[in-house]
Amino acid sequence: MKGADIGVGWVDQKGSVYIQDRYAFANERPMVDNTTIDWFALQGREVSGWTVIQFKRLLDTCDLMDVPIKSGTNNLIFAYGLADPIPSESNGEISYHENRRGSRALSLRSYADPPTEDIFAGLDYFDFCLNNYVVPSTETTHHCKIYKAPSNYLVKRHAVGHKIIVDVANQDLVHHLLMYECDPTAQFDDNDLPDDLCDAIYQQTASCAYNGAIVWDVGGNDMVAFPEEAGYPMGGDFPIKYYMVQIHYNNPNQLSNRTDSSGIRFYIGKELRQYDLGYLTLGTISTPRALAIPPKVERFIIDSYCSATATMVNMTRCLCLI
Repeated sequence: MKGADIGVGWVDQKGSVYIQDRYAFANERPMVDNTTIDWFALQGREVSGWTVIQFKRLLDTCDLMDVPIKSGTNNLIFAYGLADPIPSESNGEISYHENRRGSRALSLRSYADPPTEDIFAGLDYFDFCLNNYVVPSTETTHHCKIYKAPSNYLVKRHAVGHKIIVDVANQDLVHHLLMYECDPTAQFDDNDLPDDLCDAIYQQTASCAYNGAIVWDVGGNDMVAFPEEAGYPMGGDFPIKYYMVQIHYNNPNQLSNRTDSSGIRFYIGKELRQYDLGYLTLGTISTPRALAIPPKVERFIIDSYCSATATMVNMTRCLCLI
């Protein structure tokens, strides 16, 4: 909790609502902000042991003892005690929360104005989603599943956007999602496509582990609309026939009996667009042999180079960045 901007709120026996602006300089009781007060209670109530408080705060207070609320993912911590603070006492006399605490990564502000699903109304779509997958009761799970491109199209079609589908009940478990394009030469038994822990099927899915296409993490936009002049080619006579979706589950409390059907939905345009949309990944593969950050460094630069041979083999047509 060191460096955390903390609001402490409670409702007393008379129904009065309080909130304190605090800051944690260390992993100990946070002190009351002695610069400016930036957390303000609007209303609150306490019923049957449940406390609800509505408050407001500027996204960026320009206060050194406040943390700006940024676009995308924000790391939040929460805790609760069993007794209300006493405002008249020194530092508010906050009781220690012990193990009544937790953390979540949440998107409090969008990166931009994401499209609404209404713009895809009337279009065909298909899903690459799990079907009531039983999430293991281990702290970390990487699950991989191979999907075949839709076979009901005779020729290539263009996806004009996609939606990340995360079960509402599992937003505390789904950490990130990736989709890879399998090599066009990859072959699988369509009646028994690989579907297991990534480490358990890595040999079967080796041809699907390098060409990343879609990456989503907590805080990312769920809806994506592609530029009007380009579409993502899929199905029909397009060479890529299989795709792999990897989902990372973060289960620090090792919860059991949780099932999940998260995945990706693609919306298919009615006509082909001018350009095929593709993905170019720049950087270094994150393996111990390729990406190693020395300990105790504040800043570390990694240079990656693409040889002329690689571009001659993989870029046989004009590359348009849009």
